[in-house]
Amino acid sequence: MEQILPSRILQNAVEQLSILPGVGKKTALRYALNLLRNDDEQVGQFVEAITSLKKDLKFCSVCHNISDTEVCPICADQRRDDTTICVVSDIQDVMALENTQQYKGLYHVLGGVISPLDGMGPADLEIDSLVERVAAGHVKEVILAISPTMEGDTTCFYIYRKLEPYHVKVTLLARGVAVGEDLEYTDEVTLGRSLLNRTPFEDK
Repeated sequence: MEQILPSRILQNAVEQLSILPGVGKKTALRYALNLLRNDDEQVGQFVEAITSLKKDLKFCSVCHNISDTEVCPICADQRRDDTTICVVSDIQDVMALENTQQYKGLYHVLGGVISPLDGMGPADLEIDSLVERVAAGHVKEVILAISPTMEGDTTCFYIYRKLEPYHVKVTLLARGVAVGEDLEYTDEVTLGRSLLNRTPFEDK
């Protein structure tokens, strides 16, 4: 039975907070009451941070990772190996791979995986921009670091076929990452070893 709150303003705050992943109505109520108890300056900083997140945060024009600037720090870092591109499905995967400290190349964030049931087709992902980067002729290897789910494998195969005409080396993470497991939840040691021991796509 849904709890009836004494204030419509509080009810609205709870409803908005509960749209966050993993936040139910009870947790949202605790968050709202906690904000109510904080002073105006703290709440103002919270609101400003959320507003800036939506208003000021950019997506890198090269790899589509999040950034404060037009080109993200990874793409702008001349010490990175720009002949290798690691393809991931989302931004959290970039963070997970960077935490391994085993990869020094560049990234390409697709923005999801091919999933017809969720209404996600190839045209909804940043696949064409990946092909353009490879077609420029400077890239030697593309690492498909996509979670080994049915949708992930479908996406990998689609990208592999799109890149075939360019004769670039295409590799997969070693199967230290369990089938069906999301990269962002894989421990850093396992993910790092899977990256270092990657295998050619055709040996899949």
